[in-house]
Amino acid sequence: MTASPGVEPADRTAYERTVRRFREVGVVLPTFAQLADPSTIPDATRAALAGVDPDAPDPRNLFRVHWHGAADRRGTVGVPGHVVLPPAFTGVEAPIVVALGDRFPMIAAHKVLAAYACLVPRLVTGELDPTTQRAVWPSTGNYCRGGVAISRILGCRGVAVLPEGMSRERFAWLERWVVEPEDVIRTPGTESNVKEIYDACAVLARDPANVILNQFSEYGNHLVHWAVTGPALERVVEALAAASPGLRAAAFVSATGSAGTIGAGDWLKDRHGTKVVAVEALECPTMLRNGFGEHNIQGIGDKHIPLIHNVMNTDLVVDVSDRATDRLLVLLNTDAGRAHLAARGVPDDVVAAFASFGISSIGNVVAAVKTAKQLRLGPADAIVTVATDGAAMYRTEVDKILARDFPGGFGAREAAETFGRFLLGAGTDDLLELTPGERERIFNLGYYTWVEQQGVSIEDFVARREQGFWRGLRERVPAWDAAIAEMNARAGVRVGA
Repeated sequence: MTASPGVEPADRTAYERTVRRFREVGVVLPTFAQLADPSTIPDATRAALAGVDPDAPDPRNLFRVHWHGAADRRGTVGVPGHVVLPPAFTGVEAPIVVALGDRFPMIAAHKVLAAYACLVPRLVTGELDPTTQRAVWPSTGNYCRGGVAISRILGCRGVAVLPEGMSRERFAWLERWVVEPEDVIRTPGTESNVKEIYDACAVLARDPANVILNQFSEYGNHLVHWAVTGPALERVVEALAAASPGLRAAAFVSATGSAGTIGAGDWLKDRHGTKVVAVEALECPTMLRNGFGEHNIQGIGDKHIPLIHNVMNTDLVVDVSDRATDRLLVLLNTDAGRAHLAARGVPDDVVAAFASFGISSIGNVVAAVKTAKQLRLGPADAIVTVATDGAAMYRTEVDKILARDFPGGFGAREAAETFGRFLLGAGTDDLLELTPGERERIFNLGYYTWVEQQGVSIEDFVARREQGFWRGLRERVPAWDAAIAEMNARAGVRVGA
């Protein structure tokens, strides 16, 4: 995926077919620069979006695949949507700033951005033919939904591969969007069963009609969060600092999952010295203890180290139990839970924002609290994190947790106990500040997946130790933008013309 504009595409026939397909379905591709700064999107394009349903499979929705969506998911705002969690909720002085991912179009989750960044470079360089090949999206969460949405918009058939134990809401969405029912492939297990997804993809890859877009190894996933998410989070902190001079981005907290989102930490660290904090489930402590296990923090597959995780630039590992995230999901989504928070002085607008917090989002918040305590951060030290998706994806999970953990009901006492134990009681246990030796240990864990199982060359694997490798990757982004502009010109489609 390194072809540059002005260079012969990997497959000229595939490239020309893509141009024709885009012309037929009316596709104009936004550049990564436009997604990083939506104010640069042409006025006519923005005007054309006014009447477009943000959940429709309309190519114009590509220009909404950014962090600047308004609360109604139709308009655009200058500062990305976010909520600042106060001490009354977190129990720490440091403000925890959460960017809201459920404002993204089509899937109401920010993984649609990663899907765009993985598919589009393949199309504009002639490496995938949308008329003859299927885009296969292995995922434990929202990435496959984003992939199916982007594929459909671009006139390409998308296939979702995900564990059968994921939330019912995910499958209901996929069933509405795929071309054929067989385009949803269920693999054994739940969140921790990534290997089973890889095995299914290995079988699919034997057919050249299938192109595997593995979020755990596609560098576009890392790069889009460096180039788009990083600047978006920076704008949020700058806006807050304008009202609170001296506020700084002290830490960026992100569940690793595919290790795409944590790439935004590289942007913040380069510019602000921000600490980069990787989060995983305590029930599967791969980074923390070379461990394994199963958990229910949906959206953060594990038991391995993603190829695109810049491990040597990570500062802390924080583990969070799914006992905490499950019960806090109930706290934030029941009348008794919200009443308890209001009684504690949590502002109404913050309580309302909890509708934007899915399970992994809650995990990020708990990890941010633990980070604040470990680093002894104060009121001028913002901890930045993201809410990948909202509670709407987990309504049935709330019912399951209530039946399992609160068979007698969830009232005021249960709300107080849950809040005190799992949020205010979050401590600095199951946390590790990384020394060079610990970074090396975690880096080396990736060898078994990528070299021994997935066939990455040892040279390519080892090159990732050096920060120069990651800086070199960033040169791809402007090259992709130039290739996008060239394909748009050849397709000749005009949005709003």
